[in-house]
Order: sequence, then structure tokens, then C-alpha cells
Amino acid sequence: MKTELSALMLTVPLALITLTGCSMTDDDTQAIPSAGTSTSRDASDSMERVSSSIYDLIGIAGKASDSRPTVTDCGGKDAGTYFRILHPWSFTPATEGDLEVAMKRLKVELPKNGWKVVHYGPDTSKNKNISLTADNDAKKVSIKVIAMAKDDPPMLTLDVISGCYKVPEGQEVERF
Repeated sequence: MKTELSALMLTVPLALITLTGCSMTDDDTQAIPSAGTSTSRDASDSMERVSSSIYDLIGIAGKASDSRPTVTDCGGKDAGTYFRILHPWSFTPATEGDLEVAMKRLKVELPKNGWKVVHYGPDTSKNKNISLTADNDAKKVSIKVIAMAKDDPPMLTLDVISGCYKVPEGQEVERF
């Protein structure tokens, strides 16, 4: 129970940081980029495929959490027409020493697969967790990864968030 509560307490602030502070560009003053037109379900499926490809890039033994994407608002736009998809999940490596290996692999492999790493280094927490932020302009997706080395067990937390989608004409955003 303690581990589940701890993970939840970490996920909520990370999601909020991602929603408010992580952009697709180096200039945080620019608007959230358009990700095109899609239904919430199709965009969610697309985000799961992005997360799956990131899981593959980690390339080490471990276990990913079983979480699903959620629909969020799109920064001041009509919530009935525009939305973003957030997919928070975690990865626990099979061995504690593989946490650092996983982060280094992501730092190297993400750019080889269309991502631009815009930040890599210690965060401002007392634990000085290593964090990585990357943008994929072609897919209109950003990711924030934090190596939680002092957690029990040590894990990566990952927040994958899309650009701003518009629902097809005559449809509304489905919330889940």
C-alpha cells in the first residue's frame, strides 16, 4: 500500500509539471503545437504506441506499469473540441543497477528515433534525481522521464503527452 501511495503521490505532481511546464519546443512561451484532428480513442491508441516504442528503447529487463492514457484539457481552448492525451507510466528494472543504464540508453536512443533531448541532468529535488525531457516534433509528443533511484524499488517515471488535438467536425471530446 505504501509503495502504491508513494507512486501515486509522485505521478500527480509529475503530470502537473508536464502539463504546465513541458513544451514541444525550446521556447516555453510558444503555444502547444497542433497534433491534428482525431477522436480521443484514436489519439489514446496512438499515445500507447508511442509509449510502447519508448519501452522498447529502454531495452533492458524489467516491468512497466499497467496504466492507460487519459484525456486532458488543451491550455485555454474549448474543452469540448480540443484535448491532449497524457500517458503516465513507470518502469521498474529487474536489477537496481539497470536504472542508470536505462536512462543512458534513452538519452542515446531517443535522438536516433526522431526525438530531441532538450534536458538531461539532475532535477531540483533533494534526491537530485536524473531527469530527461525530449520532444518529437514529427509526432507532436513530449516525454519527461525521471530516474527515482532512491525509491524502493528504484524506477523510472515517464509522462508522455501529446500536442493539442481537435475532434472531427460534429463530435465531442470523450473523457476518460
